[in-house]
Amino acid sequence: MGTRIDGKKMAARTKADLAKRVELLKARGIQPGLGTILVGSDPGSVKYVAGKHADCAEIGVNSIKRELPENATFDQVVDAVRQLNADPACTGYIVQLPLPRGIDENAIIDLIDPKKDADGMHPYNLGELVLHARGDIATPLPCTPRGVIELLRAYDIDLDGKEVCVLGRGITIGRTIGLLLTRKAVNATVTLCHTGTKDVREHMRRADVIVAAMGVAGFVKPEDIKEGSILVDVGVSRVFDEESGRYKVKGDVDKACYEKALAYTPNPGGVGPMTRAMLLQNVVEMAERQL
Repeated sequence: MGTRIDGKKMAARTKADLAKRVELLKARGIQPGLGTILVGSDPGSVKYVAGKHADCAEIGVNSIKRELPENATFDQVVDAVRQLNADPACTGYIVQLPLPRGIDENAIIDLIDPKKDADGMHPYNLGELVLHARGDIATPLPCTPRGVIELLRAYDIDLDGKEVCVLGRGITIGRTIGLLLTRKAVNATVTLCHTGTKDVREHMRRADVIVAAMGVAGFVKPEDIKEGSILVDVGVSRVFDEESGRYKVKGDVDKACYEKALAYTPNPGGVGPMTRAMLLQNVVEMAERQL
């Protein structure tokens, strides 16, 4: 059985460090604040946003909430974005996705002040990541890809020269993680697979590391991976469990793969907690840049 990469434990360590940094900021007259814009009452989104504000309370970051009804118009969402752009108490913020049908998500993201882009998904910040393959980056980084790399680094997994197969081309991680993995500081080689890729399973069998972000429960099977590979499971599916009679969260990686892996992230309990921790890290770093 491979090493279980514990995202909850690493997120707790990260938050403990951030709490100390927040205290230092407060001592110098700076109070970090995380804002959220939530449109509608989707249960998953409501729970996720509540978790972010609970994290804020844990490390001493102020919470700023903007909640709009399901039938909010595009202009109402724009107004909420502009309010947080102008609010000096808001260090950084996120617009919780998905937005209701009919509202252009990309147009909303474009309106976020790049300096307050806590998710690191604004086109300006992604462009900075594309331009700077070497050296330090002074703009917010995408939370989920950053969380993956921090998790692997915490377990002394060196990605230099490794072949990484990424499954899925979603903007949250699939299209963005390659920007971080191919930076000089990480130095991995990345293959991005998607629905148009031929022989996906052959790509997986060659990979040293698989980052699965498709949202297809159990897609990665033991016969698809080589012995000693590293499995990063980011996909989330709600699957009905016959035994319990309830829906359960399942990842893209079949648990039977764990016996062949060198290391793996469980799902849930792996990348998810680190994504939330990286959101806080972005906000604290934004506040530190004010110094």
